[in-house]
Amino acid sequence: MKNNDKIKGIIFILLAALGFSLMTFFVRISGELPTMQKAFFRNFVALFVASVAIVKSKKMPAIGKGNRLDILLRSAFGTAGLIANFYAVDRLGIADANMLNKLSPFFAIILSIFILKEIPNSFDILTTIIAFIGALFIIRPTGAFSSVFPALIGLFGGFSAGTAYVFVRKLTKKGVQTPVIVFVFSLFSCLVTLPFLIAEYTPMNIKQWIFLILAGVSASLGQFSITTAYKYAPAKEISVFDYTQVIFAAILGFIFFGEIPVAYSFIGYGIIIGIAIIRWHRNLKA
Repeated sequence: MKNNDKIKGIIFILLAALGFSLMTFFVRISGELPTMQKAFFRNFVALFVASVAIVKSKKMPAIGKGNRLDILLRSAFGTAGLIANFYAVDRLGIADANMLNKLSPFFAIILSIFILKEIPNSFDILTTIIAFIGALFIIRPTGAFSSVFPALIGLFGGFSAGTAYVFVRKLTKKGVQTPVIVFVFSLFSCLVTLPFLIAEYTPMNIKQWIFLILAGVSASLGQFSITTAYKYAPAKEISVFDYTQVIFAAILGFIFFGEIPVAYSFIGYGIIIGIAIIRWHRNLKA
């Protein structure tokens, strides 16, 4: 039974990786629309899906006073990470943007010190430093602001996502349900991006509407699949498979946009994924 649960966990985390890579693909293919407009429609669909999940549960969710600041911070950092990721996706290769976002677990290690009071060991610190060295190969700070700035925004997206994940962990440890966290985050994001949508709204054709709706559907697939995956198996056994998102993104980028990452990017991918595999293997033995 344990092996079957692990296989189910791997399948769901692969579905999550596919979902999130499709989200970035649909965001990119939707064309030259304002980043905030893309973020709003992506979150509006997720808000609808989370609402349906809450209604089906037939339980009115309640957020205790002690959890309100945590869920607000989770939503704020999650929104910042999403916007930064969308900005990077539009200006970098989607594989590069996805990989910078996948630095979030390493940021989470650092931020857990301050938020959860969890002190990392020397191995955690060393692997985090090496992962950021890998990020430098992707960012490639050559001094050309126009090429480095989007990569730094993508890196900030990874930082914000890592911070949001730490607050998600804190909230789930307190018993707050996943649909509630997703609902509040999606509602918060919609409220933040709505004024920008109104001020800078760009008319969309039918294809763009479809692509942004599909981006939201893909994101919902990713969010709920990754939650289901960790119900079947612990993170230490399956989390490394989440990095297949970068592979999916690279394939989509190559097929539809003719994007071939440069050699330095491949070195960065190898370093970051290699460190993730080493951490995964070590955690299995723990």
